[in-house]
Amino acid sequence: MRVCSLSSVKNRIVLGQPLPFSVRDASRMLLLARGQVIRDEAQLQELFERGALVEVQELAEAVQPSRRETPAQRLARLPADWDRGSRDVRQALGAPIAQLASAIHSTTDLLLSLIECSPDVALSQVVRQPEAGAGHYGVSHSIHAATACQAAARYLGWTEAEQRRAFQAALTMNLAMIELQARLSTQVSPLTAKQREAINEHPTRSAEMLSEAGITDTDWIEAVLKHHELADGSGYPNGATDISELAEMLRFADVYTARLSSRANRPAMSAQQAGRELHQMADASPLAGALIKAFGIFPPGSVVRLASGELGLVVGNGEKAHQPRVAVLINGAGEPRLNPVLRDSARGEHAVAALLPVQALPMRLSDEQVAGLIGAV
Repeated sequence: MRVCSLSSVKNRIVLGQPLPFSVRDASRMLLLARGQVIRDEAQLQELFERGALVEVQELAEAVQPSRRETPAQRLARLPADWDRGSRDVRQALGAPIAQLASAIHSTTDLLLSLIECSPDVALSQVVRQPEAGAGHYGVSHSIHAATACQAAARYLGWTEAEQRRAFQAALTMNLAMIELQARLSTQVSPLTAKQREAINEHPTRSAEMLSEAGITDTDWIEAVLKHHELADGSGYPNGATDISELAEMLRFADVYTARLSSRANRPAMSAQQAGRELHQMADASPLAGALIKAFGIFPPGSVVRLASGELGLVVGNGEKAHQPRVAVLINGAGEPRLNPVLRDSARGEHAVAALLPVQALPMRLSDEQVAGLIGAV
C-alpha cells in the first residue's frame, strides 16, 4: 500500500465537507473513512501531528471538485472499495483496545456507505462467497453477517440508528474468535477442548472487549453477549432466557450467512436452502422471516436457469419473490451471449426453472462484472 502524508494533500481537504479519501494513522489503521468530515482546523492539525496518511491509489481515484462522478463510475469501483473495506475491517477487528472503538466506527461508516451505494451489490457479495480457504473467513463472515443484519433491519423499517447498531453488533459479535474462525473454516478434524472453550467463551469475551474499548451502547453489548442464547435456556454462555430482538437477529444472521459459505468439510448452501433451514430452526420468527425476505428467494448474484433454457445472473428482486430480474448470459442453445439481455421472469417463457450453483456458468464472473450487471438494470 503506497501512502503519502495527509499534510501533503491539504489542498484537497475542505473543512466541514465529506473527505474524498480515507485517512489512516502511521500504522495504516483507518482513522476516517472516505465521506467523513474533518470538523475544524484543530482536528486537522491533530491529524497532521499524528502523522496521518492517505493511500495513493485512493487519492488518485478521488473525485475532483470539477468532475462529478456518474453512477456507472461509482459502481465500477465498488468492488475495489469493498476489497479496501475488507482490509479495513481486518485491521479494525484486530486493533489494540485503545483504538478499537474508533476503528470500528470508521470502518462502519465506510461499509454502510458502500451498501447505500448499491444494496444489491452488497447482497450479491454475501451470496457469492469465495471458496473455503480463500481470504480470511473470520473477517468475511463478520462483514456478511453485518450486511445481512442491516438488510433485515432495513426491511423491518428500523431507524437508521437501529440499523447501524445492528450492523455494528453483528460485525463485532465474534470479535474474540476472529482468528479461530479462520482456522476452523479449513479444519476437518474434530474441535479440540481448547477450541471448544474458546467458542463457548467468545460471546462473553467479545462483550468485555467492547466495554474495555469504551463502547457504551448497552443494547449493542448485550446483543453480542447473548447472540448464542435461546429463549428456553439451552443456549450459551449463561443459559439466559431474556433475549433481545437484536441478539436474536444476530444469531439468525450468523447461522444464515454461515450456511452460504463453503467449509473444508461441506459445500456452500444456496440462499433458498439456507433460508429454508433458518425458517425451520427459527420457528416462524418474524426476525428470521425479515432476513429471508430481505435477500429474497433468488438474491442478487444467484445463478438461475429459465424456462427458456437460458442461464443468467439475478440482478435484482422483482415485484414478487419468485420473479427476479435476470441478466441472461447463456442462450437456450448453451452458447454465451456477447451482450447480456435482461429478462422479466414474471413472463412464463422466462420464469425461473431452477436455482443453480455459481459453477454452473461456463465462465467465471469477476466482482466487477457482477457489479456492472447489477448496476445496468
